Amino acid sequence: MSAVLPPSDPRPSPASRRCILQAGTLGLLSGWTRGAAGQPVRVASPDGFGRARRLIFLFMWGGPSHIDTFDLKPNAPAEIRGPFQPIATAAPGISICEHFTRLAPLMDRVAVIRSLTHDDPAHLSSAHTILTGHLPPVNKSDDVPPSERDTPHIGAVLSRLRPTSPGLPSFVTMPWIASHPAAPGGKAPGQYGGWLGRSYDPFLVEGDLAQPQWTIPSLTLSDGIPLARLSHREQLLQEITRQQQALEHPVASRLASEQSKAMGLLSSGQARTAFDLSAESDATRDRYGRTMHGQCVLLARRLIERDVPVVSINWHQDGHTFWDTHGDNFNRLQNTLIPQADQALAALLTDLTERGLLDDTLIAWVGEFGRRPKISPNAGREHHPFCYSGLLMGGGIRGGQTYGASDAQGAYPVDRPVSPHDYTATLLHGLGIPSDETLPDRTGRPHSLYAGRPLTTLFG
Repeated sequence: MSAVLPPSDPRPSPASRRCILQAGTLGLLSGWTRGAAGQPVRVASPDGFGRARRLIFLFMWGGPSHIDTFDLKPNAPAEIRGPFQPIATAAPGISICEHFTRLAPLMDRVAVIRSLTHDDPAHLSSAHTILTGHLPPVNKSDDVPPSERDTPHIGAVLSRLRPTSPGLPSFVTMPWIASHPAAPGGKAPGQYGGWLGRSYDPFLVEGDLAQPQWTIPSLTLSDGIPLARLSHREQLLQEITRQQQALEHPVASRLASEQSKAMGLLSSGQARTAFDLSAESDATRDRYGRTMHGQCVLLARRLIERDVPVVSINWHQDGHTFWDTHGDNFNRLQNTLIPQADQALAALLTDLTERGLLDDTLIAWVGEFGRRPKISPNAGREHHPFCYSGLLMGGGIRGGQTYGASDAQGAYPVDRPVSPHDYTATLLHGLGIPSDETLPDRTGRPHSLYAGRPLTTLFG
């Protein structure tokens, strides 16, 4: 039985920072530079560097069973393989679970990584690792909640490097901050601004977006308060903040920044339009699925087409549809989990393709770990971080391919193991963040953004 391999060398050999700066600095970092006439021109890169302008991170919180979704083992013993059968897809030689009926015809647009691996069986700490590409302050633990010692979520990093205009947030998370009811730490670390500071926390969109009357309270004015009156209140707050700053109040600057952002969003017609799902046709909403997840994915499409850099969707926990399938694994996968995930992802791929957005929008679909190949007595599967699967799509990723392989039982990688550090480094690479990029924390100490090697062969 293979041992778990350590993360790859965190220092790949990309184009030097000097070359990048000479080629066009921030224009190149986003995959574009300026032509002779001053018009934006895409920078060609054979390894996919900088091709993506936006990221949709579909975080399958709870840990999907890889052996029942994208890495089936039909020749394994019955107590390992389970009842699901593989089906052929649009990608020759790639089969997936029979219940992904909508995704199967689109697999020529999807890259499947079948050799993700680490050794952390805890939900909270392993979530930090996959969302940030770095180990948490306390590894292998469900006891430690988020803190400002955490590495920033990849969305916070992009928000810092590529802020949007004041009318829209740079980093959106929905429909909740991923939490585990049985974990002492509660919320998973790695979902906020971490050492970048609270000003880089996500704009949180909460609630069941599938409900007909759903709205975002933070973008809704209270009854009887016109916008002009709200502006007057903001001016009073600004005057108070200026006085606090004059007294060198320690939190005045941060409060001023937060107040400015909140007012910018509340007064922005652009933001209210972007978040208005009722503007979509019934047919479109039905195509994504009238579920919490489906409508979150639809809203993600609305946001990225307005150039919000990062939208992160945490799979919800409503007591029924949760990927942490310690019991009744197969019924839950077949009847609720896979149908919702399948419908939403297939709709997103089709929609982005039709709108011409898939080529420069990177999509990640991954959980914090997989499930143990052996089926438990209550028809469940336990946590298994040693081997699992993740998907990458769009943003220059070449579809219709697999990367890595697991052994005959899906227990350990046997070819090209991939750490969570590598997976997140691949996202950074595709988004045009150089491998030697650093960001300072609030004390000025620099932190490297990469802790793994990007899988550059996936691009092309």
